[in-house]
Amino acid sequence: MRNILWLVAFVLLGGPSLSYFQYQRPVQLTGAGQHYFAVDELIWKHARSDLGDLRIYAGEMESPYALVVERASRERERADVPVLQQSTIAGKTQFLIDMSRLAEYDRVDLKLATKNFVAHARVEGQDDPHGRHWAALGDSILYDLSKENLGGNHTMRLPRATFKYLRVTIDGAVKPEDVQGATSEMREDQPALWREVSSTLRQEQKGKDTVFAFDAAENVPVERVMFVVEPTQPNFRRELEIQNEKGTWLGSGEINRIHMVRGGQKIDSEDQNVDFSDGGQERGSKIKVIIHNGDDPPLKLAGARLQQLERRLYFDAPAPDQLTLYYGDEKLGPPVYDYAKLFQRAKAAAAAQLGPETSNPVYTGRPDDRPWSERHPMVLWIAIIAAVAVLSGVALRSLRT
Repeated sequence: MRNILWLVAFVLLGGPSLSYFQYQRPVQLTGAGQHYFAVDELIWKHARSDLGDLRIYAGEMESPYALVVERASRERERADVPVLQQSTIAGKTQFLIDMSRLAEYDRVDLKLATKNFVAHARVEGQDDPHGRHWAALGDSILYDLSKENLGGNHTMRLPRATFKYLRVTIDGAVKPEDVQGATSEMREDQPALWREVSSTLRQEQKGKDTVFAFDAAENVPVERVMFVVEPTQPNFRRELEIQNEKGTWLGSGEINRIHMVRGGQKIDSEDQNVDFSDGGQERGSKIKVIIHNGDDPPLKLAGARLQQLERRLYFDAPAPDQLTLYYGDEKLGPPVYDYAKLFQRAKAAAAAQLGPETSNPVYTGRPDDRPWSERHPMVLWIAIIAAVAVLSGVALRSLRT
């Protein structure tokens, strides 16, 4: 009996009901099948911070969905691959790599002992290590700029290949004995999807540091800061740190631009974004980004902005009927759907469009489930005062007698 009463209470007070949602938006479909729409700033503003109160309805019937954070993803197969027959041919370092362990691959990472160098690498493929005819697979620039604190690259990127052996020829400072090993992998990359976050920006110079202060949009998580550096800015590498309004560390990283020619080879590298965790920022959060310039002049910046990983709701539409998104119920917990547990993204998933936000015309709010004493504090205080008065009267009468 107790379990039945608990279940009834949960359905009445803890479960979803159309009259408990403050806001609604029409979902416009393009047909049947799997669809999705992105969570925008209107939803972030009025929904629970964890998006747990989002519900999709077809009429009065709830439709399941899967909430997906569109992070970068990849499927990979990685393995150590043997390096064979390191030698010098016509003044150049040449060796073979046994790729027979991998069915397919698109890159090889070399383990090199050489420091402070720039070299050109040519890669060829063949199934027979003693064969005469090798297929050209491309060229890569390998470098290590440790002395200048500009990092390095030991990766040779290739078109998808299935050759059992690779022949690598490197000209430059890399010697045969410096080639200490190699690893390879085949990757299927899915890039992350980013959305702009509305914010106001203030920039100032504090000593040798450039400081950006952002006032982010209400209730919206932020996960990346993106800079726009003037094209006229020469090569640079600057470290930065990110804090919230209380000075709590949220992340750090670096932005850089490296376009130079070393040893007759051209190096091109550019990265002006830094990802970080918002640390559970509250509504109206403020974010501070500090660029450490060291003894160099400040960077020539054209702007900076905040971004977040896109959140999408995927769902199946049996027919192109009108659906409605509801939200704005702070006491409603996240849904638990089999659809989300078994979700698989369809390559042909279609984008649905969200209509304008309106107030839910049937909204009444949840029943007040607080204890009686919290719902009627005045009555409780009157009763307490009356009881005290009665007890005081009894005490005085006892004293007189």
